[in-house]
Amino acid sequence: MTGPAETPRLPATTGAVGAIGATGATGATGAIGAVEATELSAAITAVEERIAAACQRAGRERSSVTLVAVTKTHPPETLRAAWDLGLRLFGENRVQEAATKIPVLPAEIEWHLIGPLQSNKVRQALDLFRTIHSIDREKIALAVDAEAARRGIVLDAFLEVNSGNEVTKHGFPPETFLAEAPQFLRLKNLRIRGLMAIPPFGRAAEESRPHFRRLREFRDQLAQHPDATNFSGWLSMGMTDDFEVAIEEGATHVRIGTAIFGRR
Repeated sequence: MTGPAETPRLPATTGAVGAIGATGATGATGAIGAVEATELSAAITAVEERIAAACQRAGRERSSVTLVAVTKTHPPETLRAAWDLGLRLFGENRVQEAATKIPVLPAEIEWHLIGPLQSNKVRQALDLFRTIHSIDREKIALAVDAEAARRGIVLDAFLEVNSGNEVTKHGFPPETFLAEAPQFLRLKNLRIRGLMAIPPFGRAAEESRPHFRRLREFRDQLAQHPDATNFSGWLSMGMTDDFEVAIEEGATHVRIGTAIFGRR
């Protein structure tokens, strides 16, 4: 299969793991056993191999895809072990849960918020996260921009598109997205770097492909806007069941939890 066109302005960082051992991992948060550490090591290696294979099929460099390890409901000791095994970028779904984990884990971890953000959690979110994948409506975009301006910082973010128009999911409607999105490119302290989507859950990974392809097309069109100076063209799409298809369609960030940490 022919891979997608070259992704413009790809991110410089990757989620590639370093050397992996099979011993138990220890730290301030406690320890996991040697068996669990071995299983975690094998899972990370397997995910890395799948990412590399998908990149090869698409004619892309492995460095063009960032692995976001999804840590929802998993305890700090497991995340510390993942850090010890080489993972460097973690994604949390809930601000409150992240607030209990981040203080007891290595300060060098890069944390991304990948779940919905409520208005009353904006200040706390900016205390914890470097990047937000889930800017899903105007109210949240303006609130984050205002709080970032108050602190004198710039925060990276993705605009979330509700690609399947599902009532149970968040995000901008695809029918109006291209008309709504340019206003957010002009924000000064919320820097829109890319787009995010979660396709409807299907029976096969291939069912996600049209949604990934449409998000890529949205990305390409938005990148042509005169105000897209800081728009990097990042695409946060693909999870455990469909991340390989997402990579083939141009994903720059894949959010993987189950394949690394197991079922919650």
